[in-house]
Amino acid sequence: MKARATGRVTVIGAGLAGALLATLLAQRGFAVRVLERHPDPRGEGAPGGRSINLALAARGRHALKRAGLLETVDAFTLPMGGRMMHSEWGELTHQPYGATEDEVIHSVRRDRLNHLLLDAAEATGRVELVFGAALDGVDWAGKRLQLADGREEAWEVLIGADGGGSALRRAMDERAGLGVSEELLDHGYLELGMPPAADGGFALDPRCLHIWPRGGFMMIALPNDDASFTGTLFLPRNGDVSFERLGDWVHQLDFFQLQFPDAVPLIPRLREDFATHPVGLLGTVRCRRWRIGGEALLLGDAAHAIVPFHGQGMNAAFEDCVALLRLLEDDDRDWDDVFARFEAERRPQAEAIADMALENYQVMRAAVRDPVFLLRKKLEHELERRHGDRFVPRYSLVMFHRGPYAEAYRRGEIQADILDTLLQGVGTLEEVDFGEADRLVTGRLEPLPDPAD
Repeated sequence: MKARATGRVTVIGAGLAGALLATLLAQRGFAVRVLERHPDPRGEGAPGGRSINLALAARGRHALKRAGLLETVDAFTLPMGGRMMHSEWGELTHQPYGATEDEVIHSVRRDRLNHLLLDAAEATGRVELVFGAALDGVDWAGKRLQLADGREEAWEVLIGADGGGSALRRAMDERAGLGVSEELLDHGYLELGMPPAADGGFALDPRCLHIWPRGGFMMIALPNDDASFTGTLFLPRNGDVSFERLGDWVHQLDFFQLQFPDAVPLIPRLREDFATHPVGLLGTVRCRRWRIGGEALLLGDAAHAIVPFHGQGMNAAFEDCVALLRLLEDDDRDWDDVFARFEAERRPQAEAIADMALENYQVMRAAVRDPVFLLRKKLEHELERRHGDRFVPRYSLVMFHRGPYAEAYRRGEIQADILDTLLQGVGTLEEVDFGEADRLVTGRLEPLPDPAD
């Protein structure tokens, strides 16, 4: 069936990816019906759900710009130009993210962004949002959706944007075998509230992502536009130092006073947060297949959920939405062709960012406080200054550029080898042989392609 001949696209999930996708599809002229199992999050008394602050980077910003929403979103984002490291003794060390001051990531609250995206979808006049509509099963032959409350819905084309626990993925897997693997990380997370200071201002520098790296675990804090911070403790779920061992207030307070003494005064409801906030799970979802012909497709976390340590889950999902809409610009394509091209293009990128996100947890919780790591970062920035058309650190390629994730991973491997070679027996930046550096960079790294429009 030609994509343009479709009367209606049904999107499962009204979270960040589903709401943005609905808006983009509507702007392209499609009629969209979005089914969401939860109540409308904009209503009074709606459950809060996940509220880990999100890092909006170049890929996600580009998608919001395509939808005409970036300026509105930027009214409540906060730019962060680097990491602020907190030692066990309260010492602060700033590490810039990029080589220039304009290379920043933006802290944004999940709930505010989701509300805005839902409003934008409705404002198109071509999107119908249906809340309290949990998918229970799919009648593939009859093209009917079974909902948990007994209702049925007809459908023409299905797109699943219903997150890491996707009900549509489960239904597709039962029918066609998607080759799903779910890799649960042995660490969990706990959210902690950090209110504004007594004078109403920020208690920490709002221009930074704050990290308390402790080797096997860490805490982070991202700023909010109301001068609060959202803190998140990442810790093994079991073991000698773990959530399992923090079962009562005495152990919880002792742990924080030992590991994060400068943060204790910043979390006045620490005891209540431990008592009322659940420990969340972290994991990676991979699928060998994301589609069933031209009938159904998965994208975002439903197809490739990742751990949050590279700040790319939302950005990758938004990039999925833009990629799908680009493929729909050709009116002669049918859904089978669109879905096949989408899967072929995006699956390698999803695999690459999943691996990089896992690797970055080790960087954030341990490597960032290693003097050798800090020297590598200085050398990376110097090589970028000297050879910005060829050498761009992998982190920057992921966060500040929009080239393929898989290409960032590939170039990152080459660049890591160059750094290893240049830093052998070297203790300071001044000792680096920059003649050899120039030869290695120009000999092993081809020029970066021009940025995409």
